[in-house]
Amino acid sequence: MGDHGFPDEADILPEESGPTGSDETGPDDSHRGAFGEFGGGSRGLIDRAFRERIVLAGVTLGGGDRESTEASLDELAQLVDTAGADAVARVHQARQSPDAATYVGSGKAEEILSISNELDADTVVFDDELSPAQQGNLTAILKRSTLDRTAVILDIFAQNASSIEGKAQVELAQLRYRLPRLRGMGEKLSQQAGGIGTRGPGETQLEVDRRRLMRRMSRLESDLKRVRRHRATQSKARRRTSNRAVAIVGYTNSGKSTLLNRLTDAGVLVEDRLFATLDATTRRMDLPGGESVYMTDTVGFVRKLPHQLVDAFKSTLDVVVDADLLLHVVDCSDPDPSGSIDAVCYVLREIGADEVPVLYVFNKADLAPEAAVRLVAGEPGSVSVSAESGEGIDGLLEALGRCLRDVTHLVDLVVPFDRGDVLAMIHREGEVLEETADESGWIVRARLDEGSAGRLSEFAVEGDG
Repeated sequence: MGDHGFPDEADILPEESGPTGSDETGPDDSHRGAFGEFGGGSRGLIDRAFRERIVLAGVTLGGGDRESTEASLDELAQLVDTAGADAVARVHQARQSPDAATYVGSGKAEEILSISNELDADTVVFDDELSPAQQGNLTAILKRSTLDRTAVILDIFAQNASSIEGKAQVELAQLRYRLPRLRGMGEKLSQQAGGIGTRGPGETQLEVDRRRLMRRMSRLESDLKRVRRHRATQSKARRRTSNRAVAIVGYTNSGKSTLLNRLTDAGVLVEDRLFATLDATTRRMDLPGGESVYMTDTVGFVRKLPHQLVDAFKSTLDVVVDADLLLHVVDCSDPDPSGSIDAVCYVLREIGADEVPVLYVFNKADLAPEAAVRLVAGEPGSVSVSAESGEGIDGLLEALGRCLRDVTHLVDLVVPFDRGDVLAMIHREGEVLEETADESGWIVRARLDEGSAGRLSEFAVEGDG
């Protein structure tokens, strides 16, 4: 067992965690593609022995617009590329509501089959999440692996997770995705009938696999809950000091890791691709005003982020919920920055972090200077920077210090000479701006958070604040 209660890394993905352990998991007449749970990656859902050819399918439902669907398909193409495959075509459909059996209807499914055969595609990926029944029906019709956006994102996370905790979180999300999709394989995987008195299918392999997955999920959930408790203890200890916590959030590939490296020399991996880093990295830094803060780079968000991932990554995302301030990094060169902002805000609401104060940082201003000016003008108090070149970093540090001071209280205190413990508490939990002494005791002016100010209220000078 590791230091955090996880099994050793070699035990993270035992053979029993796979769907069946059988080589015959796909249709007998399926295409050669191994993308998805029909493949055999030891950690991901994609066999990267070759770059698969992918057909993308997007649907504009009633009330939507074609442009939004195309933008989402553009991003899906990026996700597919990050996962190690090539998008060779895309199919679009407009309909009022999804078809219950195939999402797109039988006619459109036949059209996708024709295009896939013509282009010798290995896999079809739908931009929206498919139900297990829809996925099974489409796989049978298209005669090749059929996946949705969720499966692609899960695969990318599986490739990029490096820490024991990150791997456990991704595995838990994968198992939650796979569990309902075991249905429909029971007849094929049933045990053969026995002798007299035991005729019939007996216990199906489906039931065995379901129990295995449930046991594994229970173990992972227990381990991750232990990590959350450990983080909660660390958070309480930090809040007893004057150091504030700042979490860097934003859309994937918006430049969060580059910004952390610029501010703290953290040395975090930086690549121009989606979800390059998944594991949270925390570094301490001092602001120009002398305040110390802990800066944490978090996993990037994306449109239609799978709920399995949001739930599984809660132990990591607790650093966002517990932060004193969020730096919301937005890519100025993004063709749809408002859509990216909305996607991030949606996840923040999902994890209960929507009440944490936010400072918007519009990054890559050197690539889109006009957009940077427009975005800053539309968001009072925000700043524009180039984390790559360092442009605007001084202004960011000033704004950061100002925002942190806004979430504290300026208090004047009189502490008797025989209460050295109280004076020590002020220094430990707040930022002491001025300290003198007269006949009544120590006269202290300090910045304290709401909790500390409340605990020291008996020493407060009337009318301060």
